[in-house]
Amino acid sequence: MSTEWKLFADLAERAGDKRVTVEASAGDTVGDALEQLVDDRSDLAGRVLTDDGDLRSQINVLRNGSNVVVEEDGLETELEGDDELALFPPVSGG
Repeated sequence: MSTEWKLFADLAERAGDKRVTVEASAGDTVGDALEQLVDDRSDLAGRVLTDDGDLRSQINVLRNGSNVVVEEDGLETELEGDDELALFPPVSGG
């Protein structure tokens, strides 16, 4: 089974596309899917992850519209069938 990431703003530019499909299925975690996303995309990895491989605090990861860091179990959140994943950079403006 595959899972699709939606990428926004400069994250889409760094990945080369606004939508990227990875091989992740129910029972895998959001972190597993993120690892596959950044695996061959070092420019994206540097923007999303710290040098230690942790998610940068300003990056928002959503699963079905919910921020996994705030509302779920972070990158340990388990995927279910047909989940929609999204990555957002920091939002600023006024």
